[in-house]
Amino acid sequence: MNKKVVMFLAAGLFLTGLNLWAEEAATPAPMDAATAAKMEAMKKLGAPNENHKALEPFVGSWNATVQWRMSPDSNTDKSQGTSYNHWILDDRFVQEVFKGTSMGQPLSGIGFLGYDNIRGEYTSVWLDNMSTGIMVSSGQYDAAEKTISKSGTVSCPMTGEKSRPVRSVCQVVDKDHYTLKMYMNDKDGKEFKAMEIEYERVVV
Repeated sequence: MNKKVVMFLAAGLFLTGLNLWAEEAATPAPMDAATAAKMEAMKKLGAPNENHKALEPFVGSWNATVQWRMSPDSNTDKSQGTSYNHWILDDRFVQEVFKGTSMGQPLSGIGFLGYDNIRGEYTSVWLDNMSTGIMVSSGQYDAAEKTISKSGTVSCPMTGEKSRPVRSVCQVVDKDHYTLKMYMNDKDGKEFKAMEIEYERVVV
């Protein structure tokens, strides 16, 4: 057998062995029953479920009428805006992109709303171009009232507070309308309605 044939056969054996090794490496090792059960439980906890369907009414394009005030005795600022709410990350969260004005200045905001399967609560975050803080709040859904009520804190540029308490109630009125009411405390610690937004669906 000449050297060329030997080299050809050796190369063939090498490539065959390499392919077998690659196939073996690509095949995951079988899991034991306990590990498989843990993986299945983790998968279930990380997947959207019936609780996430409560967020579906907020999805869409909306015109927004905004009223807000800094304190119970201050003038109410009224403005118009638009909101685009859409599912992200495989229907786990609803992202809101808001455009409008506040005190005559352009306002841009982004919000995220989802349901935490592990904590058993709805959680939201909000950030905009009027502040360097991020508002984080959480709460529960009332199916009878079609409301999501949440409480949280925000660093407030109006008062300088690092953790100003905030409470919100988001209610579905019908398939084309919903409202958001936000409550804060005044200087004496008494709660007042600081903001109300009425959303009306843009029908294309």
